[in-house]
Parts: sequence; structure tokens; C-alpha cells
Amino acid sequence: MFWKQLWALSRLEWTLEFRKKYVLFAILLYVLSASYIIYLSFSQIIKPNSWNALFWILTVFTSVQASSKNFLNEGGKRFLIYYQWADPRAIILSKIFFNVLQVSILSLFTLILFMLFLGSPVKAMLQFLVAVILGSMGFAAILSMVSAIASRAENNMALLSILSFPLLLPLLLTAMRFSRHALLGGEWVDAIPFMLSLGLLDVIVVLLAYLLFPYLWKQ
Repeated sequence: MFWKQLWALSRLEWTLEFRKKYVLFAILLYVLSASYIIYLSFSQIIKPNSWNALFWILTVFTSVQASSKNFLNEGGKRFLIYYQWADPRAIILSKIFFNVLQVSILSLFTLILFMLFLGSPVKAMLQFLVAVILGSMGFAAILSMVSAIASRAENNMALLSILSFPLLLPLLLTAMRFSRHALLGGEWVDAIPFMLSLGLLDVIVVLLAYLLFPYLWKQ
């Protein structure tokens, strides 16, 4: 029953998203515009560390933009239907899975734009891609949970920004260290601690959301 609900809710997330394509296109336009402005500002003189920092800053802001609407429509009659029919754990996991895929796609799109406009200083691209995917998963999980909290406070977007920053910071710093290691072309053996740290943070966030969301949903 749980898995059927999870599958149905995940399909519903994608169906609703495709009905509002303008929202996704608006975010893609935001990423494109920001990347082009960075290109005009720095052109080809940007240093690798600055390239890395700007990439992650834009990725975080894009993730917040994409995830802020996560629970925007879960009110009124839809909330009552979900409350009576769906397991709250299936609801939060479906939101997280959808956000993980969405944020990962947006992060890879940002990376492609940076490589086109500013070139690529990355010497170990596979390591950098792993850092991007693991970082995106963590961003999506954290922002999904914070978005749920904000929705119970009448969709207070200011609350989303205030709560998400201190939670995103440890994950962001770890992802930046991992990606900096990839920029320098470090060995995979030395990258294992970064991978384990990011993976562990992702698992902890998803587990906390899975355990705590039912109590939040009932309030």
C-alpha cells in the first residue's frame, strides 16, 4: 500500500509540473541569465576557486527557487484529501524524489552553461559530477523538509529562506571542498572522505524527514 501511494504521488508531482511548464522555464531562464551576467563580469579571467564558488552559489539559489513551491498547492481541499488518503511518509518521500531529480537536472544545466560561457577548469570531471549529484540530493532533501515547515506557517517564504540557510551551509561547504578537490585533479582515494560525508548527510536528512514529517503533517 505504501509503495503504491509513493508511486501514485510521484506520478502526480510530474503531472502537475508538466501542467505548469512556465515555472520550470522561468527557472531555466534565471539560470541562463545569471550565468551570462557572470560571463560578462568575468569573461575568461575567472580563477578556478572563484569559478567553483560562483557555481555553487548559483546552484543553491536555483535549488531554493525550484523547491520553494513544493507545498504551495497542498492546502484547502487537496490537504484534506491527502490527509485522509495518503501516508505522510509517502508524501514527503515523493516530494524529495521529485526535487532530487529536478534540482539535479538544474545543477547539471548550470554546469553546462558555466562550461560554455566560462570554460572548464575541472581536471577530474567525473569526481565533479559526483559532487554535483550528491550535493543536489542533499539540497533537495533539506529544502523539501523546510518547505513543508513553511507551508504549515501559511507558506511563509521568508521562513523558508531563514531556516534553509543554516541547514544548507554544512552540506554546501562539504560539496565545495569535494568539487575543489576535483578542480585540482585529485585522486579518487583522497575523494572518498568527501563522498562518504556528502552521502551520510543526504541519508541523515532523508531519514529525519521520513521520521519527523508525520508529526508535522498532523498539526
